[in-house]
Amino acid sequence: MFRTALRNVLAHKARLLMTVLAVMLGVAFVSGTLVFTNTISDALQKSSAKGFDQVDVAMTADYQDAEGDQVGKVHELTQSVLDRSERVPGAASAIGVVQGFTAIADKDGKLIGEGFQSQGGNYWGTEDPRYPLVSGHAPKGQGEILIDSETAKRAGYKVGDTVRMSVDGPVLTPKITGIFTTDDGNVAAGGSLTLFDTATAQKLFGKAGVYDQIVVKAKAGVTQTALQAELDKALPKGTVATTTGKELADDQAEAIARSMSGMQTGLLVFAGIALFVGTFIIANTFTMLVAQRTKELALMRAVGASRRQVTRSVLIEAFVVGAVAAVAGLLAGIGIGAGLRSLMGTFGATVPDGPLIIKPATIVAALVVGILVTMLAAWLPGRRAAKIPPVAAMNSVHAKATTKSLVLRNTLGALVSAAGIAVVLMASTMDGSDGQIPMGFGAVLLIIGVFILTPLLSRPLIAAAAPVLRVFGVSGKLARQNSVRNPRRTAATASALMIGLTLITGMTVMAGSLQQAIEKMASSSIKADYVVSMANGNPLSPDVEKKLEQTDGVSATSPMLNAESRIDGQTEYLTGVNGAAIGELAGPEVDEGSFKVGGTQVVVDSETAQSYGWKAGSDFTVSYADGKKQKLTVAGTYESNDFLRGILLDQATLAPHDADPYNMKVMVKTSGGTSGATQDKLEKALGTNPAIKVQDKQDISNEIAQMFTLMLNMVYGLLAMAVIVAVLGVINTLAMSVFERSQEIGMLRAIGLDRRGIKRMVRLESLVISLFGAVLGIGLGVFFGWAAGELLASRMATYELVLPWARIAVFLLLAATVGVLAALWPARRAARLNMLEAIKAE
Repeated sequence: MFRTALRNVLAHKARLLMTVLAVMLGVAFVSGTLVFTNTISDALQKSSAKGFDQVDVAMTADYQDAEGDQVGKVHELTQSVLDRSERVPGAASAIGVVQGFTAIADKDGKLIGEGFQSQGGNYWGTEDPRYPLVSGHAPKGQGEILIDSETAKRAGYKVGDTVRMSVDGPVLTPKITGIFTTDDGNVAAGGSLTLFDTATAQKLFGKAGVYDQIVVKAKAGVTQTALQAELDKALPKGTVATTTGKELADDQAEAIARSMSGMQTGLLVFAGIALFVGTFIIANTFTMLVAQRTKELALMRAVGASRRQVTRSVLIEAFVVGAVAAVAGLLAGIGIGAGLRSLMGTFGATVPDGPLIIKPATIVAALVVGILVTMLAAWLPGRRAAKIPPVAAMNSVHAKATTKSLVLRNTLGALVSAAGIAVVLMASTMDGSDGQIPMGFGAVLLIIGVFILTPLLSRPLIAAAAPVLRVFGVSGKLARQNSVRNPRRTAATASALMIGLTLITGMTVMAGSLQQAIEKMASSSIKADYVVSMANGNPLSPDVEKKLEQTDGVSATSPMLNAESRIDGQTEYLTGVNGAAIGELAGPEVDEGSFKVGGTQVVVDSETAQSYGWKAGSDFTVSYADGKKQKLTVAGTYESNDFLRGILLDQATLAPHDADPYNMKVMVKTSGGTSGATQDKLEKALGTNPAIKVQDKQDISNEIAQMFTLMLNMVYGLLAMAVIVAVLGVINTLAMSVFERSQEIGMLRAIGLDRRGIKRMVRLESLVISLFGAVLGIGLGVFFGWAAGELLASRMATYELVLPWARIAVFLLLAATVGVLAALWPARRAARLNMLEAIKAE
């Protein structure tokens, strides 16, 4: 039986080619993902560990937790702490570290990197071992800086150039005195690192005489743990937290592994989808091969082969196919992993140097996945082949499905689909995250149920295309009949395409609906013409609002001050606003009372109010950062959103208790409304500062929606693999169908159907199957998009379903294109069959 199975594989190698390709693509996706993520993770971990070479013990200020109504307190790392740590037995040197946001502009005045990736720090003395200089010298005073070599390369800067930069307010124009190399992850991700001398860094970051961290280097022969023990002994308990360099490196490595694990899991999910789609091709291929070899299998049974041996022979064939595909997929995956790494450099992401990592687990995973998936998909056709009685098989080339099996299949499909719909509908009524798992389970049930029912659904849906197919005459009529001749085969082929389009359509519906919800939220809750904020989300300088107030054409402004407080023993952040102007700058949906802020009158978002049991007219006591208490009254409650949430009170009420609250945003109303000229005027009033964003409502909604757009494009790209596998399935089914119907095609040619008619028949058959899968996929995708949207609507009041008709039309057009392209080779092959040889074929 083993030799027979091998001979069958060699005899049908052309027919098995598409199956090998489908499995190979899935395995390549899996192994490529593992190689890529393992390589990047290893390179980042080694680079990160190298960054801690100069750190034996790191000291940070300890935090004193809040007690009762007291606000928490952070101890400070002063110069005296640094001096004491340097004198500790076993310490060779100590370096004070100062860090903060620093925006640096390119030669066009645009911010280099994303805001959160633009960092600044201090260069210690004249030679800092943390930052080896490539050229130039250490900075001295506020007029000199160092920049990292990657930023210099990206922006075209060199030593001696003057740059525009900002920390939290005014624009500075220092000169570059040196360029250094660094293993900093933010720089690798496309950000920038700017260094000042220590005194300048402390002054600019508002940390005069204070350090964010103190790094201590041990003397030769002194271990990190021994130095840590000496530091803990020498410094006051509870004021400083110490960590060894090894612990920091291990923590960083663990964080990198976690982040790469998330990426790896996400990519493997899409690889799994591609493999799942591939199982339809495998099952279809072996089902058709078994059907074509019915007499051969019957003869084997007649000469003594048992059912188990017949099944085993099919599984051996699957094993060989899976092994070949797995090895090819592994090799392709290694190439994909290396290619993805190189591609990251093309997109501007810097990855530390390191070898390509191919772990034994990757090789095992590729082989197991390829062989296991193929054998599992081939098991059912093999089992079905073994059940055909020898006499029945000898008398019939194609064993028909019994009425009992069809009734059983349709009943099971209806029950599973109904259960899936019920679970999804139930989950859509739940609140937010509570419904995610039930909805996912219901979606899986529904997809399985629809797949089981697809043979039943194929007849009415394909029959609906009959009027269009009649236009193509005999070829159209034959294409329709061929499409429903074997509903199970049609179902398996169409289902492969259905799964990819279900996911793509569902994500598109959600993304379009979210985009509109965000735009509606911005237009309804923000009355201000512009919102000014820091590029990295840090607090603004107090000077920003003053400059905006003095700008010609500005009619009203309000800051959004952030201050910590304690309410009923819990930490709450208050938002200080201009009570007199807030009504014309913001207009969220008011649930109860009025949106009026002033004196002791505050407004609270409904979620916070509900958690404390407040309503309009309720009084509560707040403890400010200075320890003083005050009774405030809830004037009204409102619906929170991404822009406005929490407790809003007048800045005049907050000012006596917090002299320097964080100013997160400034809302601006202008007399002339929004325009390019007005925005330019505001930006110039702030010195065309690269660190500050001036955004209108459309800019804000675009910024929020950008994340969803990026995610949607990534999903499109990743699901493309599943669609390619589905296309291979259509090609495979048609090619094998042409071989199976060689005699029939020969007869059609003999009675007058020309080669063009044969080609048209195969193409139309492919088109009908592809559109059938597309209709099912789009229908399921819209349903899932609606259901998932109901979960979002519980958290986002402005959310409502938006059907992207234009994109749905594009998906249908793409499905039709897939059908036509997939039929090119099978149609050409069918048209070129010799009619006499075809008629004689069995």
